[in-house]
Amino acid sequence: MIMKPFTVVTPRHGRGAFTLAEMLISIGVLALLILLVAQLMNSATAITRTGSKHIDTDTQARMVLDRMAVDFGKMLKRTDIDYFIKQPGRTNYPGNSAGHSQGGGNKASSGQELNDQMAFFSQVPGYNYTSSPWQSPLSLVAYRVNGNVNSASYLKLERMGKGLLWNGVFNQTSNNNNDPTKTYPIVFLPDTINGIGPWSAAVNNASGNGKSSQDPDYETIGPQVFRFEYYYLLKNGNVTDTPWNTDVGHTSLAGIGLADIEAIGVAIAVIDPAGRSLISNSSLFDLASDMDDFKTQKGKHFGNQQTGQLEDQWNSVVDSVAATGQTSRGSPVPAAPASGIRIYSRYFDLKIF
Repeated sequence: MIMKPFTVVTPRHGRGAFTLAEMLISIGVLALLILLVAQLMNSATAITRTGSKHIDTDTQARMVLDRMAVDFGKMLKRTDIDYFIKQPGRTNYPGNSAGHSQGGGNKASSGQELNDQMAFFSQVPGYNYTSSPWQSPLSLVAYRVNGNVNSASYLKLERMGKGLLWNGVFNQTSNNNNDPTKTYPIVFLPDTINGIGPWSAAVNNASGNGKSSQDPDYETIGPQVFRFEYYYLLKNGNVTDTPWNTDVGHTSLAGIGLADIEAIGVAIAVIDPAGRSLISNSSLFDLASDMDDFKTQKGKHFGNQQTGQLEDQWNSVVDSVAATGQTSRGSPVPAAPASGIRIYSRYFDLKIF
């Protein structure tokens, strides 16, 4: 038997590590993936943050406008009562006389009030401050943006709903017409809302002259609403700051009340809570001052409609401040909170007849 000699096979050893070039390529790819994921996360965070801001402002605006819808829907519509609403030639309407309602913005520098305000009677439940058994189903409803720099509600939208007594009930225990303990019933012309004792505080937005903007009957309904304007859509199609139809010779509310008004348009500017905390009151006031007051717009017939000018100008102000970081007066406003400001508007049909 012939034996074959053994053959010794030497095992081959493969390479046990990456080359330097492979390592560099791997690290580069990994870094690129990490960068892409980080950018996606940042984008998602920014979108989420912006969405949260919009949710906050949307919620605030919806609550305020829905409350107004109830108040306007039950507004008392008569020709023998007073409506404290803006109208030309009414010098006892602070904030909308002497040209304030003619637009242009920055009117606050002349000492006039910046925002609109209103007061009217409505068939909504009001606070019964007197616990009187003769409480009427009516209340005095008022809206304003607080203009007292010393108030905790400064530049915040407030609402008042004061429950009223029937006219046969009148507390004459005090001779002081400004005595807040004195109870007042529903009033009829020629008595006016701003001329009846403590009610005058409901429609005066500044301290001094025996009147104070810190009326205890007000509540903050829109803490993020810092700008408030309204206007009228007349039955003839005009969009104006005059609450009567001059085409038919009407010159005041006397004898017609709100009969010429089809709807009241309201515009508000809302900032999210986090953004407001980053803007000083003085800067927010200057920003609001850059937002024009309402001025009459075309809208009488199809093809000549230019409604929405007010809201468009307000949006332009917000975009400009977000881009430059300051107001027209140079007041600093961080871009992030400015970009969170949103403008809302709604028409409220009065449905008189």
